[in-house]
Amino acid sequence: MKRIRCPKCDEAIVFDDALYAPGSTLVFECPECRKQFKIRMGANKTTSKPVDSDDYHSFNGNENEDEVEEKAYGRLVVIENAFHFRQEIMLHEGENRIGRFVRGTNANAPIKTVDPSVDTTHCRINVIIGKDGNPRFVLSDGPSGTGTFLKNEILGPKDRVNIEDGAIITIGATTMILRTDDEE
Repeated sequence: MKRIRCPKCDEAIVFDDALYAPGSTLVFECPECRKQFKIRMGANKTTSKPVDSDDYHSFNGNENEDEVEEKAYGRLVVIENAFHFRQEIMLHEGENRIGRFVRGTNANAPIKTVDPSVDTTHCRINVIIGKDGNPRFVLSDGPSGTGTFLKNEILGPKDRVNIEDGAIITIGATTMILRTDDEE
């Protein structure tokens, strides 16, 4: 299965690439914004070319998303508010830099929002896999301009806090809940 992003709204679209031969050209219509765009199946890579002159870019800033998907150990559920809609941000082993999505951002777990109080790298969640195979989640501030809050307590610039399923994190006007269960 492959995941591509709409060049207009960055909506994720999943399709089974095994059904198509290398060199095939596929046309997609985004279910969110109705933008039509094409991709061409390569021998080893999926590349995209929009129907019009908009640049194709994936949500995480990579030009191609043909890389092997990393296992997600948890997710942040971004609660809907005036600045954005409900989203789920997958957390992978290692450092997850969380912040507002802009083209070329350093955030590898970006949030689609226009909230000006969310920095492009606002906070970090390190996922550390223990010897028993269970993940541990460690939250720290980015550093950010408005701070990172855990259950209404602001983190200091050097604070590193272990968090568990159900932890409520607030960055700017955005509230997120950590979910570590395997339900998708």
